[in-house]
Amino acid sequence: MQKSKDNVSDLEGSMITIIRVFHKYSGQKCKLRKAELKALINNEMNHFIMNIQENDTLDELFTDLDQNGDLEIDFQEFIALIAMVTSTCHELFIPNYHQH
Repeated sequence: MQKSKDNVSDLEGSMITIIRVFHKYSGQKCKLRKAELKALINNEMNHFIMNIQENDTLDELFTDLDQNGDLEIDFQEFIALIAMVTSTCHELFIPNYHQH
């Protein structure tokens, strides 16, 4: 990315962070296995998602995310998790949020 850090908006910075965190756990292969997904969730999302302790919970989440059935989570499948958790937590950050 050629843009200087000073010119990056908050949203762009957050998107860069999501990409970097994914690659921190997926490495060069750019896909997450179950253990890597578990570590990412437990280390990076522990305020939004309870720590995954049970293998059944991990298996269920992994199966839901693994849309192409290759037994790994690629970036697009990972983004579905990010969108789901962000959407679920959205109202926690809006004062006096009322659904109509």
